[in-house]
Amino acid sequence: MNTPIAIIGAGLGGLTLARVLHLHGIPSTVYEAEPSAESRAQGGMLDIHDYNGQLALQDAGLLTQFQELILEGRQAMRILSPDGRLLFENPDDGTGGRPEVQRGELRQMLLDSLPAGTVQWNHKVAGVRSMGNGRHEVSFANGRTVATHLLVGADGAWSKVRPLLSAVMPQYTGMSYVETYLFDAGVRHPASAVAVGPGQMGAPVQGKAIMAHRERHDTLHTYAMLARPLDWFADIDFADKAKASARIAEEFDSWAPELTALITDSDTIPIWRPLHALPHEHRWQRVPGVSLIGDAAHLSIPNGEGANLALYDGAELAKAIASHADDLEAGLHQFEQAMFERSAKVAAEGEKFYELLAGEDPARGMINMFQDGATS
Repeated sequence: MNTPIAIIGAGLGGLTLARVLHLHGIPSTVYEAEPSAESRAQGGMLDIHDYNGQLALQDAGLLTQFQELILEGRQAMRILSPDGRLLFENPDDGTGGRPEVQRGELRQMLLDSLPAGTVQWNHKVAGVRSMGNGRHEVSFANGRTVATHLLVGADGAWSKVRPLLSAVMPQYTGMSYVETYLFDAGVRHPASAVAVGPGQMGAPVQGKAIMAHRERHDTLHTYAMLARPLDWFADIDFADKAKASARIAEEFDSWAPELTALITDSDTIPIWRPLHALPHEHRWQRVPGVSLIGDAAHLSIPNGEGANLALYDGAELAKAIASHADDLEAGLHQFEQAMFERSAKVAAEGEKFYELLAGEDPARGMINMFQDGATS
């Protein structure tokens, strides 16, 4: 089967790329490994920034629909000490430029904006190869193959497309998250609900932290952050909910019970998320007929920018394609050079938070960071 533009991955970046191309009258096909849009949960809250993510959604003609997804009050921030004392509070007055939405709802909005059949589900990439002259062939685990004039890897950290451009692989950063959820928190977990507050909460000490978001339906989504090697986590049986929760909570021994309950009282099995990253300056020489966006191109340690950069990459690449109909390679080169610069800058800035977390007083550092941001 032939398709002019094949996008691998139906995440935020790939879908935005397909949407903006569609608005320019350019067809594309998105190939996704998952069997359907409902096959798994799509993550937690995302703050979508007015200087990149929202600009991409404006290019996609979806800014009004996006605004309908915003959860009011979720930009509020509380910083607590390990004993539960409130050290800092920044309320959400509705004027912030980083409104919060649920990732799954944002993704569904993008899916709904595409013509029927644009996303081909159950297409897990088995291999990719160059056919010469800028064409590539993608083979899928379901037995299908597709040949394309432009192949875009929007397939995340462990991209199957990236090896066509770069031999660099993501490396473990030394930090992991363990995710938990408390449902119907105001009724079932009132003390933890008060501690988290209406938006976000952080309780950091050197080398570890408990962070939490209040999501839709009064759900508390917690990230227990620990600077530990991979083999430390590998010794924990995360399929055993009680034992895994207890083992992670041990690292926060003597902390306030309303904070440790975010881990021990989890309504779900704890999920281990080791954090990997590509080098800040990851880039490649131009290869005709193929490119990367989002985490496939510039995976960094989570810093609030990953989803925004994926959205922005998708929109910018679509505009580059549309404006260089007579010289696609020139458009791809221009897009990639700009992407390299902005992603390296964002990754370096995001690293500061983790440097702060490794310091002696990360709570004070976080407070200073928020106060500086409020006055800048």
